[in-house]
Amino acid sequence: MNSFETDIKRAFCSINFLAGLLIECIILWRAGVKSELFQISVPVLASLPYSTAWLGDYQSGYIKEYLPRCGRTSYILGKFLACGISGGSLITTACLFRLMTGDGEDMEWKLLLIFLSGMLWAVVAATLAAAANSRYVAYGGAFVLFYMLVILYQRYFKTLYCLYPVEWYAPEHTWVLGDTGVVLLLAGMILLIGVLYYEILGRCIKHV
Repeated sequence: MNSFETDIKRAFCSINFLAGLLIECIILWRAGVKSELFQISVPVLASLPYSTAWLGDYQSGYIKEYLPRCGRTSYILGKFLACGISGGSLITTACLFRLMTGDGEDMEWKLLLIFLSGMLWAVVAATLAAAANSRYVAYGGAFVLFYMLVILYQRYFKTLYCLYPVEWYAPEHTWVLGDTGVVLLLAGMILLIGVLYYEILGRCIKHV
């Protein structure tokens, strides 16, 4: 069984993905990309499509039938990648819709950075869900972490702009290697979160 393909279909065809996309489009239409509302929405809405998928499988008992057919590694990687890709795609698709109907300043958006930022917050939410075994932690945990980083940057570490989550998709400072430096930072964090997610989820389903 192709676990990744199945997970991708479930993620993109879910009501959560469609609802999150609609909400993000409305936020961008009403407030714009530079608004605080959009900034807050990224970690929250990116987590909607698939960050709690494994909890649904586990709590319903479906995982007992599904896991033996695809294998543990395939199952975990499928969940992780589908979560990240769907979360990043939700934010990026909303931005693309806004680009097609917006004004000139919208052309300054960096869609690859937006995608990777959404992907990062989606997998952070999934990892928190696996660690806490809670849907509420998944949906709220990424936002809390995002807000903590914003506070740390704005109040205490103004020179450490790499800590500022908004800088990750709309950089205003000069990064080493330019946008490539931001891409490498985001990719590195996603990889580290992936290793942590694999370890946590692997322990959760060890005896299934």
